[in-house]
Amino acid sequence: MPLTVSILDQSIAAAGRPQGQAIRDTIALARHCEALGYHRFWVSEHHNHPTIVGSAPEILIAAIAATTDRIRVGSAGVMLPHYSAYKVAEQFRVLDAIAPGRIDLGLGRAPGSDGRTAFALNPLANERPDQFPSDVRDIQCWLAGEPLPEGHPFAAVQAYPQGETVPEVWILGSSDFGARVAAHFGLPYSFAWFFTDGRGGQQALDLYRSGYRPSPRHPAPRAGICVWALAADTEEEAQYHFTPRARWRLFRDRGIFLALESPEAAAAHTYSEMEQARIAEMRQNAFVGTGPAVGERIRDLARRLALDEIAIVTWAHDERARHRSYELLARELLPVSA
Repeated sequence: MPLTVSILDQSIAAAGRPQGQAIRDTIALARHCEALGYHRFWVSEHHNHPTIVGSAPEILIAAIAATTDRIRVGSAGVMLPHYSAYKVAEQFRVLDAIAPGRIDLGLGRAPGSDGRTAFALNPLANERPDQFPSDVRDIQCWLAGEPLPEGHPFAAVQAYPQGETVPEVWILGSSDFGARVAAHFGLPYSFAWFFTDGRGGQQALDLYRSGYRPSPRHPAPRAGICVWALAADTEEEAQYHFTPRARWRLFRDRGIFLALESPEAAAAHTYSEMEQARIAEMRQNAFVGTGPAVGERIRDLARRLALDEIAIVTWAHDERARHRSYELLARELLPVSA
């Protein structure tokens, strides 16, 4: 089967622009990627984060679904321990009514925030992660209008509006736990390769496949990853637009989260020898370069991991550079692109 290629967008705040622009840019990017032929467009959930400002994926999905026609739209992911499983099921039943048959519900167990913020979202933040597997089970039942287990306290409760189509549930993760949950329930699984720089990815995928229990909707495992990538017309241009991301990661590793600077501002800083070495390492390992070069690296990784699907996340201060990157990668990775 050909590799399915999709998008993850994180609504990145850019220095010198209002944070609300990042949300509007995400909506515009979804339309652009639909025209290019990408399969899915997922949005992330983060809280109390001055760089990644997409804090309400269910609202952003609604806006994207209402302004697109073909592309699947979903969450990567809803951080389930913050919420009532029933309320999430209701939200995604409504989303499915907006775009029937085009909605994905990616579920994660991580907080997508710091510990204090997790408690601000849910006073039971310490307890809720342990209920993740049972919450996943309940959500599947409510989404599909199927009965909950016998004796369940909410067995008589239904999630409306019901309909003929059902959102597709994915489990997302950056550790073995999510892989095991996805395998147990017979659900598709996507590993956050960009988050760990690939560490633990092969092991998680192996656990997922070896422990997979077929389900009616997914008789075989469907394994994917998400990678960070940026393509440009020349290697020099690609590295130019990558510089702000590299500088951001330097500060992120110190626990400092900044808006994404312009390439000119990022290049103007003075870097210590240690920082220069770290940036050089990032440039060496990142999926950054011309369209053909980045496309080949992605295809090679997909072959090595025997992937069914890969999602691409791209940051750039200049939205035109980000749009161009997805255009170039569409040429390389999609069977037919606009």
